[in-house]
Amino acid sequence: MQWRVKPALPVAKLIGAAALPALVAVFARDDLARWLLAGAVATGIIVWAARDLLHPVRLAADDAGITVLTGFGRRRHVPWDQIEAVRVERARRSDVLEIDTGEAIYVLSEPQLNADPHEVAMTLADLRPVS
Repeated sequence: MQWRVKPALPVAKLIGAAALPALVAVFARDDLARWLLAGAVATGIIVWAARDLLHPVRLAADDAGITVLTGFGRRRHVPWDQIEAVRVERARRSDVLEIDTGEAIYVLSEPQLNADPHEVAMTLADLRPVS
């Protein structure tokens, strides 16, 4: 099983990055500092969107364990016996999936999974071998 970023997410990020220069042109046409700031922010958003496009799978699971995307594009495989808990928590106004490995907690939102965190947690429970 794999859960990947909602396809609209990188598109929205790229539209936002493209809109920044237009906003600066309208509101701060002659302010070099604002142009530089807008350029830096737009670059950051483009890199963020590139991560979504280059590494869309945030979580994968099979009989051996889970694989989670960490950092920009690193993947970490965690065997089932190293996973202490899988739970759904309320964060702000939405639910997030938390995978606790003891040494790290991976938090994944619905847009990152393109699925309901409750359903993902149930699927992971079904995949996890009974010890």
